Amino acid sequence: MAITNGYTTLAAFQAYANMATITADETTTIEQAIEAASRTIDRIANRRFYIDAAATARLYRTTDFYTLYVDDIGSSSGLQVAFDQSGNGTYTDVLTLNTDYILDPVTAPQKERPFTQVTLVGSTTFPLPINRRPQVQVTAKYGWYNGTPPDDVVEACLILSADYVKRASSVGGVLGLSELGAIRMSPLGRDISAIVRAYRREVVA
Repeated sequence: MAITNGYTTLAAFQAYANMATITADETTTIEQAIEAASRTIDRIANRRFYIDAAATARLYRTTDFYTLYVDDIGSSSGLQVAFDQSGNGTYTDVLTLNTDYILDPVTAPQKERPFTQVTLVGSTTFPLPINRRPQVQVTAKYGWYNGTPPDDVVEACLILSADYVKRASSVGGVLGLSELGAIRMSPLGRDISAIVRAYRREVVA
């Protein structure tokens, strides 16, 4: 299988695990572990560290006249913000980036983090709700900034992937036996949670 939106590669895993050669079955197991570890990290962080290949539209309800909290936006490429002024589900009032609105935090590119907010800076304000339809449509490439996961997220993926692979041959987490009893693996995910917690998104639009 091929790794989809994984935070490390097969080659990087081989170097990390000191596996110079691997069989076809081992390749499949490792690739599955990398993808599973990547999705586990997404769930812990409540966000993802890859970016959409193409811009897609999502709908949001406003909370005030000038600020709209959105899912992580990883690039301004293909970005479009549009209103539904009439409340009929058509988003025809298109705004212009850096004229009508900006993306916040403004330091996101320098910090290599995603944008999480649309802020109006022109004379236009977000429309008041007419009914329960979402008032704003944001078309964007959602995900992490430029789709490049932070170094510590990559390291977390390697650690967790290695744990997953090792557990496949360690039923019940038992690595072996000694004169003192069973030798068990450390609790799964403890180190990963500590690493990823710094990136956890607590507020999702």
